[in-house]
Amino acid sequence: MDEILADEPFPHIRRLLINRPAARNAINDPVRIQLYDALEAARDDRHVRCVVLGGAGGIFSAGGDLPSLSGISAEEARARMQSGHRLVTLLWAFPKPLVAAVERVAAGAGAGLALLADRIVMGQDAVLLFPFLRLGLVPDWGLMQTVTRRAGYARANQIFLDNASIKGTEAKALGLADILKPDADVMTQALTEAAALAALPLDAFSRLKAGLRNATQSDPLSLAYEAEMQVACITGTEFTEGYAAFREKRPACFTVGR
Repeated sequence: MDEILADEPFPHIRRLLINRPAARNAINDPVRIQLYDALEAARDDRHVRCVVLGGAGGIFSAGGDLPSLSGISAEEARARMQSGHRLVTLLWAFPKPLVAAVERVAAGAGAGLALLADRIVMGQDAVLLFPFLRLGLVPDWGLMQTVTRRAGYARANQIFLDNASIKGTEAKALGLADILKPDADVMTQALTEAAALAALPLDAFSRLKAGLRNATQSDPLSLAYEAEMQVACITGTEFTEGYAAFREKRPACFTVGR
């Protein structure tokens, strides 16, 4: 089964959907690889002027595939981060408009994917989830930068410390979503936004985007720092406890033995 579905619902609009509905569109290795390839193809296709990101079955993404992190080595964790950052870097510097259609939930890595878009259309009852500290992890997918850029330092700090669950209205107020719609209308509105963005002058757009995102910096998203911190967390005892608590549906206890 293709992990990424691609179509063109309107002229010049490429829609890419994560296609793991049974796993609530969790992001695994095949998703990362296929999404990267699909984005490269859209970037290089002169016919495509805007890309819409979403999830099959009316759900954006439940985030990273946590079971695949449990018990892996530092080398494996580092390779996993490098694979993810390859995709994050492509999204961050993508020269064409990106629209995220956030339906129902965007958790963890799913929230990271959504927040790399230029325009975020979110359902009024949809939720952004940031559960990293609860799991003994640090935010990844560039979230320490994207949330801070959109919501400001103080709010970003609060969001991560609180393992926040943020519904549509609050997300819009915080700047984490740009447009709110009833849940059933999210994809339709995302395609409408994409059509408007596709009409922009693409060269001027890409230059504006590069300027706003400080593309001249060697590592504007601090991905090297993020990778080292997350590798240390994935291979440490706190993630072991955090993931066990997640599986057992109980609060994590990070103070035992400290």
